[in-house]
Amino acid sequence: MLIQKLPLINREISWLQFNERVLQEAADKRVPLIERLRFLAIFSSNLDEFYRVRVATLSRLSGINSKAKIQLGYNPKKILNEIKELVVRLEKKFDDLYEKEIIPELAEERIFIINEHQLNVQRGMFVRKYFREKLLSNLVPIMLDENKPFPEMRDRAIYFFVRLSKKNKFRYSLMEIPTDSLERFIVLPETNELKFVTLLDDIIRYCLDDIYFTFDFPQIEAYSIQLTRDAEIEIDRSVSEKFIETLSRSLLKRRKGKPMRLLYDNAMPPEMLHYLVNKLQLDSDNLIPGNRYHSFKDFITFPNVGRRELEYPKMEPLEVRQLVPGRSIFAQMAKRDYLINLPYQSFDYIIHLLREAAIDPKVKDIHITLYRLAQNSRVINALINASKNGKHVHCLIELKARFDEQNNIYWSRRLEEEGILVNYGVIDYKVHSKICLISRMEKRKTVYYSMLATGNFNEKTAKIYCDHSLLTTNQSIGRELKRLFRGLEKKVFYGNYKHLVVSPLETRKKVYELIDRETQNFKEGKPAGITLKMNSLADEEMIRKLYATSQEGVPIQLIVRGMCCLIPGIPGISDNIKVISIVDRYLEHARIWIFHNCGDEKIFMSSADFMTRNLDKRLEVGFPIYDAEIKQEIKDMIALQLKDNTKARIINRQHNNRYVKAGRGRKYRAQTDIYNYLKEKNKS
Repeated sequence: MLIQKLPLINREISWLQFNERVLQEAADKRVPLIERLRFLAIFSSNLDEFYRVRVATLSRLSGINSKAKIQLGYNPKKILNEIKELVVRLEKKFDDLYEKEIIPELAEERIFIINEHQLNVQRGMFVRKYFREKLLSNLVPIMLDENKPFPEMRDRAIYFFVRLSKKNKFRYSLMEIPTDSLERFIVLPETNELKFVTLLDDIIRYCLDDIYFTFDFPQIEAYSIQLTRDAEIEIDRSVSEKFIETLSRSLLKRRKGKPMRLLYDNAMPPEMLHYLVNKLQLDSDNLIPGNRYHSFKDFITFPNVGRRELEYPKMEPLEVRQLVPGRSIFAQMAKRDYLINLPYQSFDYIIHLLREAAIDPKVKDIHITLYRLAQNSRVINALINASKNGKHVHCLIELKARFDEQNNIYWSRRLEEEGILVNYGVIDYKVHSKICLISRMEKRKTVYYSMLATGNFNEKTAKIYCDHSLLTTNQSIGRELKRLFRGLEKKVFYGNYKHLVVSPLETRKKVYELIDRETQNFKEGKPAGITLKMNSLADEEMIRKLYATSQEGVPIQLIVRGMCCLIPGIPGISDNIKVISIVDRYLEHARIWIFHNCGDEKIFMSSADFMTRNLDKRLEVGFPIYDAEIKQEIKDMIALQLKDNTKARIINRQHNNRYVKAGRGRKYRAQTDIYNYLKEKNKS
């Protein structure tokens, strides 16, 4: 049955529901206290990016006519109103969690976050000394003048909007808080085993008289404000040698993008807010009331000055079974495939492989795609070392990786300086794949060593993102990777792969074929089923396909961390689809597809989510798992996630983020259980 009106939840609303799951972690008293504070920081950081990108897009669409709204499928203005209503509710929950739960519970631990009004004489002297020695020279207050334009505010920077008062006279000032160059949190001297932490913001508030003494105004008050701008960038659509310069200029424009949101301290007097709104030419839709501290994302670095138990216990990275450190990884890969499960197992294996390739005299070529890189990247260092050792290194860096553009421009220039061939991909398509191919001469024959991953080659995120990297010497896969890289160098996409599943040409088609095979098997009375794990499910045609498959009776299990526009449990449409979302200490980032195939499962991993951009507008690479032991390992880990009744939420028609209940049975917590499962495997 063809569904005429596709039942969907709007993607922006679905994303906000995901961020609400992050907020649930901050509210969960089973989570260690400092970690709860950090989940508040993650929630805040997520929301900043949401406004910079998604709300900015909706704002640009809000002026379209009725005909365009019909084609779009929704009214952007209406969605913007829904977003504001939901965000205000979530921000209220956020403030209550911080003020009414986190702060009192920190006090029970003898940890106090104190402001400028709570400093005694001793700590006041410490703060004043710190301010004059380390902070004052970094502050640049700007006095505002009614007859001059309002100063340009940097995107997401924190400012104090300051009012100086003397009787009925007022002067206004704007001052940026230098959180980029200084620590946001300062640990104050301890008293009677009581721990005190203050914020940079409050040190400045305490010392306002040291800044504005010239004006001789008896009353000085400062309120935090933060402007979030449209983060979209426009670049020249033609590929040229000046591409990097064009992108760099576009990044500068991003800092001056259209204001999307003004977050302000809700204690600010109305007349001060009115002054700001007029000067910044904002309307009420752009205003979001908040508390006295903005850029709460900085709380992810909040120092634990208390017990170790206030943080998650450290989970030391495990060894990969039978992949022995200190021996040639090439020699070990020649015997079998290996799967590295991050962050449970060490990212060092990937570094060791690249380092070995850099010095191995038999290695001739290294091809790699890089999307997001760590600030001090050991991956880059290994590639540079390989080039210095005479290897031909071909590196595709995606310069359009959102919010990592500047970092990637830096690394691309560094690589070029070392003589490495750097490719920037295709202007209209992001290269989002995570693939590496090492070509090695063995007995006068080229042998391919392949590394294919669901996540970036980034040692920093590898500590907190749940991803998988396959190491294989399957020569069929290696030859297809070689063909793919050859196409990228020519800026074309080749198709007709037998093993790889590659966007933008083939992923949608091949996934549909795999789904159709399960439908046919079910119709023939054979065992059938589909299990998919991903970050986001938003592509309407893919959702339509899953609805149709559910209508045929095929059971579908989905694990979707983030936005999920599909609505499960609709009678006659999606009642054979179950969806859960897991949010825990690590970020679930892997993409895994399991098709039952009458018991001989076809299992793929991929860099691609089921979003239109991943299927049609990016280079993505999915790859099959052929090794029987690895297939079983993946099935076991997915089974543990489907059993999770501690950190899994049910995605349902009510969109209420209800936890899966443990009942009286055994409690399962997927991330802990997977770590223990891999640990036990190493003993066998």
